[in-house]
Amino acid sequence: MKSLPTLARTLQIAVAVAASMATLAAAPAAAEQDRHAKGHGGGPVFVQTDDVRGNKIVAYHRAPDGKLHKRAVYATAGKGGVLGGSVVDHLASQGSLTYDARHRLLYAVNAGSDTLTVFAVDGERLHRKQVISSGGTFPVSVTAHGDRVYVLNARKGGSIQGYRLTAKVLERVKAWNRALRLDTGTAPEFTHTPGQVAFTPDGSRLVVTTKMGGNSIEVFDLDRTGAPAAEPVVSSKPGSVPFGLTFDRHGRLVVADTGPNVVLTFRIEKRGDATLLDDTPTGQQASCWIVRVGDRFYVSNAGSNTLSGFRQHGGARLEPLGNTPTGVGTVDAAVSPDKRYLYVQTGGVGAVDGFRVNDDGSLTKISITPVPDAVGGEGIVVL
Repeated sequence: MKSLPTLARTLQIAVAVAASMATLAAAPAAAEQDRHAKGHGGGPVFVQTDDVRGNKIVAYHRAPDGKLHKRAVYATAGKGGVLGGSVVDHLASQGSLTYDARHRLLYAVNAGSDTLTVFAVDGERLHRKQVISSGGTFPVSVTAHGDRVYVLNARKGGSIQGYRLTAKVLERVKAWNRALRLDTGTAPEFTHTPGQVAFTPDGSRLVVTTKMGGNSIEVFDLDRTGAPAAEPVVSSKPGSVPFGLTFDRHGRLVVADTGPNVVLTFRIEKRGDATLLDDTPTGQQASCWIVRVGDRFYVSNAGSNTLSGFRQHGGARLEPLGNTPTGVGTVDAAVSPDKRYLYVQTGGVGAVDGFRVNDDGSLTKISITPVPDAVGGEGIVVL
């Protein structure tokens, strides 16, 4: 039989071992909680004013509760612009402010100056690195993939212009300019200019929405160097007014069509044709912008001052989740990386409405943040 002192030492060792094992077992859980907390710890939000006197980017801190706090204002060294007939959406586009996560760069269009501004992003701070020609007239949308960047110009028939990125500086490649030859001169101008340019998720193609200037979705194949095909593959439909676009998790194209006010889902075929898979009405007016949150999509309805929610089930079909009121002039939107918060610009009042995204897809408003000199402004990025 062991003596009492020996038993005591044995018990002490056992307790120490058990405590160590408990600590080791708890470490992954604690680390996971720490990662979870960091993921919900807030971050920067950048909003473009599109001010015709001087375009600016307003930087906000996004607190853990989703509310925004103004930090600084950064001049782009370019001017904003206003398309004829526009009221709450002076650029009548999606993607006028784009973040390049790989290179930590922010791209902003200066529609009134026909230029593109490049900022380096350092947390909530911006450092202007470059202002470069857009290669056309009235730039409204910009997209990035790898070391390639393309901008969409809206006036004079529309065009796309491509750039190479080297040492965080853009080099315009004149041979990567393609005229779209759209009907952009018909009034009201803002309904006939193109809406957005975007890379497909794999970076092999560019997609352009043309609104009433072409009633089409145009797809450019890109070669290994990044150069676009001489002509796009055009999928058109009378009465269709394709505006904002995004992609689902399977790479299918999802478009807000403001003609019939519907959300359209397409498969882009090998030849570049867009095959319609689903057609879901919003029941609202001026359904123009769209943002994806996992398997859910939210459409901005400028004419109804609402956001329409949808959930995608397995295939391409979208199920409506209902409509949420916003401020006047619901336009461009963005979602936080943790998918907890959605922010939408209200161009009629020059503000940003913040919403918490609930588990069932519904939205709860948490804030209204005025943006200085931003009535009619478009372009928002959430990091």
